[in-house]
Amino acid sequence: MRCGHIVVVGSVNMDMMLHCPHLPGPGETVLGDSFVTAPGGKGANQAIAAARLGAKVAFIGCVGDDAFGQAAFDALQAEGIDTHHLSRVSGSATGVAMITTDNAGENCIVLASGANALLSPAHIDAAEALFVGAALLICQLESPLATVRHAIGIAVRQGVPVLLNPAPAQQLPADLLHGIDLLVPNAVEAAALSGHTVDADGGAARAAEALRLGGATTVLVTLGRDGVVVATAEGCIHRPAIQVQAVDTTGAGDTFVGALAAARIQGMSLDAAIDLAQRAAAFSVTRRGAQASMPRLADLHPPSKPPPPPPPPPPTS
Repeated sequence: MRCGHIVVVGSVNMDMMLHCPHLPGPGETVLGDSFVTAPGGKGANQAIAAARLGAKVAFIGCVGDDAFGQAAFDALQAEGIDTHHLSRVSGSATGVAMITTDNAGENCIVLASGANALLSPAHIDAAEALFVGAALLICQLESPLATVRHAIGIAVRQGVPVLLNPAPAQQLPADLLHGIDLLVPNAVEAAALSGHTVDADGGAARAAEALRLGGATTVLVTLGRDGVVVATAEGCIHRPAIQVQAVDTTGAGDTFVGALAAARIQGMSLDAAIDLAQRAAAFSVTRRGAQASMPRLADLHPPSKPPPPPPPPPPTS
């Protein structure tokens, strides 16, 4: 991939995070023990993950004209992200995500799109200059599919590689994958897109290869603690995850995507970029929150210990 900046087209939410001993079942009430609000959204999360690892990032999205929108805007600006095309929509609420996390670090999430649903092809056209000289476009599916397709079309015409994180899972037009250089679904999304069950018997490899044959150049199926399956023209391999004690998996997939993108535009090979992305995701699950848990370069490359001092000179006679 060529050097340059990343353009992220995507969602901005306010995350409302509740921790409880276990995730509730249907009709069950569980007493939680902590509640936090913090900026999130897959688009914003991936933009911040990439920016913290050294990428220059520009963002295209929509927030409401409310306090949540201002907080999300401030969070992106604080990371040095270009927010000139983050539109504030009068009379609309910023998107929200209700996130429940249990003691095992697993979560369930419910979204209300709010202003994210108003991101239109016209917003993309207004920001078309950002695509000129860009190194990569990142999209997800928390924005309207027509807008995502429009952005991908502009990127393809400009010769800009495209990374698509097809989340949340939904059916896609058959021709859309032909414009995708890096397709990064999780197990649920890979199963929904490919029609193959993704389980422990190799289903992830079958799904990844089916999606690659469907048009995507490279497919990475993320499997959480089970690592990632990578399908390229050279074949399909499994890369084990780094084993850590997970506290909260919220945002781990977004951290992986942002880190992968930052590494690729900085000239790393695909293997090296996957290694960095896995280390970044492993770091993120050891801390609570989405954006709050995303690492900076110093977190993944701690300074080496200084060399020991030289021995004292021998005594003189």
